[in-house]
Amino acid sequence: MKHVLTIFKRELSGYFLTPVAYIFIVFFLLLINTLTFWYGGLYENQQADLASFFNWMPILFILFMPAISMRLWAEERKTGTIELLMTLPVTIGQAVTGKFLAAWAFAAIAIALTFPLWITIAYLGDPDHGVIFSGYVGSFLMAGAFIAIGSAVSALTKNQVVAFIITAFFGLVFFLIGFPPSIDAMQTWMPDFLIDTMASLSFYTHFDGLSRGLVEARAAAFFGSLIIFSLFLNALFLDAKKAE
Repeated sequence: MKHVLTIFKRELSGYFLTPVAYIFIVFFLLLINTLTFWYGGLYENQQADLASFFNWMPILFILFMPAISMRLWAEERKTGTIELLMTLPVTIGQAVTGKFLAAWAFAAIAIALTFPLWITIAYLGDPDHGVIFSGYVGSFLMAGAFIAIGSAVSALTKNQVVAFIITAFFGLVFFLIGFPPSIDAMQTWMPDFLIDTMASLSFYTHFDGLSRGLVEARAAAFFGSLIIFSLFLNALFLDAKKAE
């Protein structure tokens, strides 16, 4: 645990050593607020909720979470510091966990900074705070799943742009297979049982329930299992590179 915490602190502080992290957070906040108020019609809907806010969250994550995860291992491989890291008295599992938790914490900071939206809604009306809290929990879990996948992809390449594109592609796929318009399109040529199976693996399916206040253990189990599986693959990829 000590080694994981050391790597966690090193990685998290590394995000804030350059202006990139601050630019990322500011851009994320500006975009989510613009989409929520302007395109989501927060005022026009005259509803004291953050439905429009959470509706945009998965789409933004497809772009922003790969930007967080793409540097995790690609940068280490490009600069050659991965060899130095592997010579330290830490296991691959500890290194993977520490880096992932740091990236997840950074994403959590960006999400937490949207809290003024919650305050605004509470001031304007009488929202169901349980539903909003559930949506934030769902956002946090979904961000972790995106970053875990991105971390595994990052371990396969030295090019951060390639890592970003591949992770964004996987994120888009995981989103679309449960998106209602996609399901409607697939029903014309795909068996129902296969559609249901694919939808059960979708970020959209599980996040949509959480964003509407439907707190289900299977949603947490889905995101948790995907995180663990992705980190396991991450460790396998690094172990394979180490053996080369």
